[in-house]
Amino acid sequence: MTEPDKAAAPAEGEPAAAARSSGLRNPEAAVRGLGAGTMAMEAVVLLLAIAPLSVIAEERKGAAIIAVAVAVVVAIVLAGSMKRSWAWPAGAVLQVLLLAGGLLHWALAAIGVIFGLAWAYNYHVRRSILG
Repeated sequence: MTEPDKAAAPAEGEPAAAARSSGLRNPEAAVRGLGAGTMAMEAVVLLLAIAPLSVIAEERKGAAIIAVAVAVVVAIVLAGSMKRSWAWPAGAVLQVLLLAGGLLHWALAAIGVIFGLAWAYNYHVRRSILG
Protein backbone atom coordinates (compact mmCIF):
# COMPACT_ATOMS: atom_id res chain seq x y z
CA MET A 1 0.00 0.00 0.00
CA THR A 2 1.39 3.43 -0.92
CA GLU A 3 1.50 6.36 1.49
CA PRO A 4 -1.64 8.14 0.15
CA ASP A 5 -3.61 4.88 0.41
CA LYS A 6 -2.58 4.48 4.06
CA ALA A 7 -3.87 7.93 4.90
CA ALA A 8 -7.22 7.27 3.21
CA ALA A 9 -7.81 3.81 4.72
CA PRO A 10 -9.11 3.53 8.29
CA ALA A 11 -6.95 1.73 10.81
CA GLU A 12 -7.98 -1.74 11.93
CA GLY A 13 -10.90 -1.60 14.35
CA GLU A 14 -11.59 2.04 13.41
CA PRO A 15 -15.01 2.86 11.90
CA ALA A 16 -15.17 3.65 8.19
CA ALA A 17 -16.61 7.10 8.95
CA ALA A 18 -13.29 8.11 10.50
CA ALA A 19 -11.66 7.71 7.09
CA ARG A 20 -13.91 10.47 5.69
CA SER A 21 -13.13 12.89 8.48
CA SER A 22 -13.42 16.54 7.44
CA GLY A 23 -10.46 17.57 9.55
CA LEU A 24 -12.61 19.96 11.54
CA ARG A 25 -12.46 19.81 15.32
CA ASN A 26 -16.26 20.15 15.60
CA PRO A 27 -17.91 19.65 12.19
CA GLU A 28 -21.47 20.04 13.53
CA ALA A 29 -20.66 23.47 14.95
CA ALA A 30 -18.96 24.49 11.71
CA VAL A 31 -22.04 23.57 9.69
CA ARG A 32 -24.32 25.35 12.18
CA GLY A 33 -22.14 28.44 11.87
CA LEU A 34 -22.38 28.32 8.10
CA GLY A 35 -26.18 28.15 8.24
CA ALA A 36 -26.44 30.85 10.90
CA GLY A 37 -24.08 33.13 9.02
CA THR A 38 -26.06 32.75 5.82
CA MET A 39 -29.33 33.49 7.61
CA ALA A 40 -27.82 36.52 9.36
CA MET A 41 -26.50 37.84 6.05
CA GLU A 42 -29.91 37.30 4.48
CA ALA A 43 -31.54 39.25 7.31
CA VAL A 44 -29.16 42.17 6.72
CA VAL A 45 -29.78 42.15 2.96
CA LEU A 46 -33.53 42.05 3.53
CA LEU A 47 -33.30 44.96 5.96
CA LEU A 48 -31.32 46.93 3.40
CA ALA A 49 -33.98 46.13 0.77
CA ILE A 50 -36.70 48.00 2.68
CA ALA A 51 -35.51 51.49 1.69
CA PRO A 52 -35.35 50.83 -2.07
CA LEU A 53 -38.67 48.98 -1.94
CA SER A 54 -40.32 51.98 -0.32
CA VAL A 55 -39.20 54.08 -3.30
CA ILE A 56 -39.54 51.75 -6.30
CA ALA A 57 -42.50 49.57 -5.31
CA GLU A 58 -45.69 51.16 -6.54
CA GLU A 59 -49.12 49.77 -5.77
CA ARG A 60 -47.98 46.88 -3.55
CA LYS A 61 -45.44 48.84 -1.52
CA GLY A 62 -47.00 48.17 1.89
CA ALA A 63 -47.42 44.44 1.31
CA ALA A 64 -43.86 44.09 0.02
CA ILE A 65 -42.39 45.92 3.02
CA ILE A 66 -44.46 43.84 5.45
CA ALA A 67 -43.33 40.64 3.69
CA VAL A 68 -39.70 41.75 3.97
CA ALA A 69 -40.11 42.62 7.67
CA VAL A 70 -41.62 39.19 8.38
CA ALA A 71 -38.81 37.51 6.40
CA VAL A 72 -36.22 39.43 8.44
CA VAL A 73 -37.72 38.19 11.70
CA VAL A 74 -37.88 34.61 10.36
CA ALA A 75 -34.26 34.78 9.16
CA ILE A 76 -33.09 36.03 12.57
CA VAL A 77 -35.01 33.27 14.36
CA LEU A 78 -33.56 30.67 12.00
CA ALA A 79 -30.04 32.03 12.48
CA GLY A 80 -30.39 31.34 16.18
CA SER A 81 -32.06 27.97 15.68
CA MET A 82 -29.55 26.14 13.50
CA LYS A 83 -29.07 23.55 16.26
CA ARG A 84 -32.65 22.36 15.82
CA SER A 85 -33.47 19.70 13.25
CA TRP A 86 -36.27 21.75 11.67
CA ALA A 87 -34.14 24.85 10.99
CA TRP A 88 -32.48 23.64 7.78
CA PRO A 89 -35.73 22.74 5.99
CA ALA A 90 -37.30 25.95 7.32
CA GLY A 91 -34.44 27.90 5.73
CA ALA A 92 -35.27 26.31 2.40
CA VAL A 93 -38.95 27.19 2.87
CA LEU A 94 -37.95 30.82 3.51
CA GLN A 95 -36.19 30.91 0.14
CA VAL A 96 -39.27 29.52 -1.59
CA LEU A 97 -41.46 32.11 0.14
CA LEU A 98 -39.15 34.88 -1.02
CA LEU A 99 -39.45 33.56 -4.56
CA ALA A 100 -43.23 33.69 -4.16
CA GLY A 101 -42.79 37.24 -2.86
CA GLY A 102 -41.81 38.07 -6.40
CA LEU A 103 -45.53 38.42 -7.01
CA LEU A 104 -45.39 41.53 -4.82
CA HIS A 105 -42.18 42.87 -6.32
CA TRP A 106 -39.48 41.39 -8.53
CA ALA A 107 -36.75 42.39 -6.03
CA LEU A 108 -38.05 39.83 -3.53
CA ALA A 109 -37.75 37.10 -6.14
CA ALA A 110 -34.20 38.24 -6.95
CA ILE A 111 -33.23 38.00 -3.27
CA GLY A 112 -34.93 34.61 -3.13
CA VAL A 113 -32.91 33.35 -6.10
CA ILE A 114 -29.59 34.62 -4.74
CA PHE A 115 -30.07 33.22 -1.25
CA GLY A 116 -31.76 30.10 -2.59
CA LEU A 117 -28.54 29.32 -4.45
CA ALA A 118 -26.52 30.10 -1.33
CA TRP A 119 -28.78 27.82 0.72
CA ALA A 120 -28.40 25.02 -1.85
CA TYR A 121 -24.63 25.40 -1.55
CA ASN A 122 -24.97 25.26 2.25
CA TYR A 123 -26.84 21.96 1.91
CA HIS A 124 -24.03 20.65 -0.31
CA VAL A 125 -21.35 21.68 2.20
CA ARG A 126 -23.39 20.24 5.08
CA ARG A 127 -23.76 16.90 3.29
CA SER A 128 -20.08 16.75 2.36
CA ILE A 129 -18.91 17.55 5.90
CA LEU A 130 -21.41 15.59 7.94
CA GLY A 131 -21.93 12.78 5.45
